Amino acid sequence: MKEFELKYGCNPNQKPAKIFMKNGKDLPIEVINGKPGYINFLDAFNSWQLVKELKEATGLAAATSFKHVSPTSGAVGIKLSEKLKKACFVEDIEGLDDSPLACAYARARGTDRMSSFGDWIALSDICDVTTAKIIAMEVSDGIIAPGYSDEALEILKEKRKGNYNIVKIDANYVPEEIETKDVFGITFQQGRNNFKIDRNLLSNIVTENKNMPEGAIRDLIVALITLKYTQSNSVCYAVDGQAIGVGAGQQSRIHCTRLAGTKADLWHLRQHEKVLNLEFAENVGRPEKNNIIDLYLSEDYEEVTGEGVWRNYFSKKPVLFTKEEQKEYLKNITGVALGSDAFFPFDDNIERARKSGVTYVAEPGGSIRDSLVIDACNRHNMVMAFTGMRLFHH
Repeated sequence: MKEFELKYGCNPNQKPAKIFMKNGKDLPIEVINGKPGYINFLDAFNSWQLVKELKEATGLAAATSFKHVSPTSGAVGIKLSEKLKKACFVEDIEGLDDSPLACAYARARGTDRMSSFGDWIALSDICDVTTAKIIAMEVSDGIIAPGYSDEALEILKEKRKGNYNIVKIDANYVPEEIETKDVFGITFQQGRNNFKIDRNLLSNIVTENKNMPEGAIRDLIVALITLKYTQSNSVCYAVDGQAIGVGAGQQSRIHCTRLAGTKADLWHLRQHEKVLNLEFAENVGRPEKNNIIDLYLSEDYEEVTGEGVWRNYFSKKPVLFTKEEQKEYLKNITGVALGSDAFFPFDDNIERARKSGVTYVAEPGGSIRDSLVIDACNRHNMVMAFTGMRLFHH
C-alpha cells in the first residue's frame, strides 16, 4: 500500500487528506481493521516510536496510551501490586501476571484514566489475549503493534461495533534520516531525533548525593523516552517502571511541573484504602468511576459525596478523604523520578517536585541558574544528573 486516503485532516474542513511515502515506497503499515484518521496516525506513529525505544532501552515489553499527540503514560512490563491492580481496574484480569505486555498496558492506561479516555494504544510486542481483554473493556480509538495473535485480533475486532482501528507496523521499518513538514506553505527540514536514551545519559551526577539505584535509572529512562514524544514544554514523573504524571505543552516549565505533579499525586492517592474501598452504585460504568474518583479527591468532593447526591454514585456513603489527610499521605512518598525535556530555569521546579516524592532528577542542564537548582536538590538530598541533551518535540 503506497498511500492511504483519509476522511479529512485534523478537522472536517481540511480536505483532501492522505498519508503516503514521499519516496514512492510502500507504507510500513497494514490497516487490519477500521479506518484510522489523520490524528489517529499522528498518535500511532509517535506512540510506536516511544514503545520501540522503551523496549530497546530496557529490554522489557512496553506500552503507551496516547491522546492528541502526547502520551498520558508510558510503561514497561513489571507486575502490578494488588493495590495497583485494583486502582487500575484490572484486578479481575485472569493471567495478568503472566503477560508482561498486559502489565505494561495496564500501567499505562491506569496512570491517568481520565486523559486516557478514547486513547490510541501502542504496544512493543505482538498483542496477546490478556492485553486484548484489557483493551476490550476500555474506551479507545485504536491500536498499533507489530502483530496480533489470532485470538487477540478477534477480541479487538469486536470493539466499536466492528470498526475499531487496528494497525500493524513493520517492526523493522527505519525512516529516512531527514524529515520535513509544511507549515503555512513553507517546508521545514531537519534531521530525525535519533538520539539514544540509555543509562549512559545519566552518568553526569552533579549533586552531593550520587546514589542512583538500578530502579531509579530505569525510571529516569522511562521518563526521558516518554518526554521525547511529548509535546513541549514537558516534564514527566515516573516510578516503578511507568510514567505517573506527564505535563505537556505548557509555555512555563513550572506549570508543567505542577500539572504533572498533580497527576502523579492522584496516581498515588488512587491507591489509598479510602479510594480502593469506594462502593459504587451498580449503574456506574468504568468511565464514570474515573470522573467520580477525580471529584472525590478534589476540592469539589461534595458534588459526589454530599447529602442528596451520593446515592447517585455510591451504594454506601463514602468516607471523606480530606485534603489534610491527602497531604499527610503524600508526605510519605519517596523514590519518584523526574525528567525534564529542557533545563529547569528556577529552583521552584525542584521545590514542587519534592512535594510529589521526587528523589531522582534528570535534566539537560545549561541554565545560568544551574547552581540554584543543584543547591535545591542538595537541600532535599536528591540525586540529579545533567544529561546535556534537550528533548523538545513539536
